[in-house]
Amino acid sequence: MKIIDMHCDTMLESYRKKKNLYDLEGHINIEKLKKGGSFAQCFALFIPQNKEAEECNINLAPYPLYHELVKTFKQNMAECSADIKQVFCKKDILENDKLSALLTVEDGTFVEGKYERIDEMYNDGARMLALTWNYENCFGYPNNIDAKLHAKGLKDFGKDAIRYMNEKGIIVDVSHLSEGGFWDVVANSKETHIPFVASHSCCRDICSHQRNLTDKQLKALADCGSIAGVNFYSAFLENGGKVSRVLDIVKHLEHMKNVCGVSAIAFGSDFDGIDCEVEYKDFVGFNLIEEAMTKVFTDDEIDKISHENFLRIFG
Repeated sequence: MKIIDMHCDTMLESYRKKKNLYDLEGHINIEKLKKGGSFAQCFALFIPQNKEAEECNINLAPYPLYHELVKTFKQNMAECSADIKQVFCKKDILENDKLSALLTVEDGTFVEGKYERIDEMYNDGARMLALTWNYENCFGYPNNIDAKLHAKGLKDFGKDAIRYMNEKGIIVDVSHLSEGGFWDVVANSKETHIPFVASHSCCRDICSHQRNLTDKQLKALADCGSIAGVNFYSAFLENGGKVSRVLDIVKHLEHMKNVCGVSAIAFGSDFDGIDCEVEYKDFVGFNLIEEAMTKVFTDDEIDKISHENFLRIFG
């Protein structure tokens, strides 16, 4: 497969460990991207807060931390330039003779209601933004086990900001967002005819975690021409799951195919952001996932899931 993976947290690991993509020993590095068949990797700048920041020994506020993570990404591109290059559009991926790195952001908390920071993000080369993580911010509210809180929609700034992002050319990402916020993004997408993504989200019909998408959400997402990337975290793949297994990933892919069609499916591994045991070890494990997929998907369907669907959105 030519793999376009819509989400990983590798840049935070690079920042914390002061190692670049040649030296990192987690799920993703240059060698593993090559062996696993990477066509383009979306490198999310995850901005931890509160207890997550403490666990990472980070004491910076979101906005200065965003700057540090951008700096880390740019340093990686410079130090590893023999093998990887930042891309800004679909054409860049198609014409690149190296590994492609697409800058994205997880959690718009650093925006703090300021449109100039969305401009800054775009100028840094970021082309996708997950509106929230697990905390409320200027865009809206996160997923929540409490049904009333989960039903909260986007804030006024969030509704205006996603239209602004549409105009700029920044993909709206609904992973981690409340279900109410999801439906606000759907309404915007139907009005503007601009698709969005759920970069790393699984199926709630299989695993009941509130982070996962219901069949109703999956169908609505597909109706907008949008895509969802299956997340490899065991807790989102299986109720009470402790190990991320190939067959569970394929099970979610197959369910999505049956509910919303192959054109709405992609990968969003969450590599270097998942702390469970991984049966297939790391990014090289995509080879094992492909082998399992050939038993339930055609070659054309695998091409759509692995890269073509995202290229359509990115275009």
